[in-house]
Amino acid sequence: MFNDELHTMTLSEDGTYTAFSKEYDEHYHSTKDGALKESLLKHVIPAFKIKKDLPEINILDICYGLGFNTLATLYYYKQNSFSSKLNIYSPELDASLVSSLKSFIYPQEFDEFKHIIFELSENGVYSDENFYIEIYLGDAREYVRRFENKFEIVYQDAFSPSSNPTLWTQEYFTDIKKAMKKDGLLTTYSIALATRLALFKNDFNIYVNTAEEIRNATVASQVSLKYFEPVDMKHKISCNPDAKPLTDQVLNLSS
Repeated sequence: MFNDELHTMTLSEDGTYTAFSKEYDEHYHSTKDGALKESLLKHVIPAFKIKKDLPEINILDICYGLGFNTLATLYYYKQNSFSSKLNIYSPELDASLVSSLKSFIYPQEFDEFKHIIFELSENGVYSDENFYIEIYLGDAREYVRRFENKFEIVYQDAFSPSSNPTLWTQEYFTDIKKAMKKDGLLTTYSIALATRLALFKNDFNIYVNTAEEIRNATVASQVSLKYFEPVDMKHKISCNPDAKPLTDQVLNLSS
């Protein structure tokens, strides 16, 4: 069964279930925004607004968790009859979580992907003529360093900086930048100044992602983007001169 000593399912306000992690003391999604809405509106839709016309799209989904971002990507792809080949790569530290997802209560929008959920839970890989999906069971930072100039899209969706700071440091985003293509874009729910500073110091332009019924989120790219409101980071820094990004040094992490 999905519910165990580390996780409990929680109904979010859009009627879809998320889960609470007792280890990280956080829900996997905002219960206010809703699990499905958060994945679609903070990650999938803004990303595909820019990248939908490519013949092949490589996506880095940090971290797999309950699989919502990956599954919402497949759902949105099918709903819009896209023809791109999708390759989704996703690290996840919790192997027991992945294997338990066969019994998670997903929204009906994901019903057609039950065979994919089962295959990923059992083997960590799914492949057909349209999709290649790979779950890496292990450290996300180690995994990201395997790639260079690979990803058009990055879903930055780790637990929050207060709970999982190692996946929000300036050095972490340096590795993310190397793994991304120059014109790739990154989506994240975080609007924290420390997060935006860590991206900005890696030469990302910062944008606000707004949508009805959810709180604001962030989009970042090394190239200029249309459709999104830019954040004047120089002004933010001048107004907050003591603000700093998280760094590996502060967290006493070795490189």
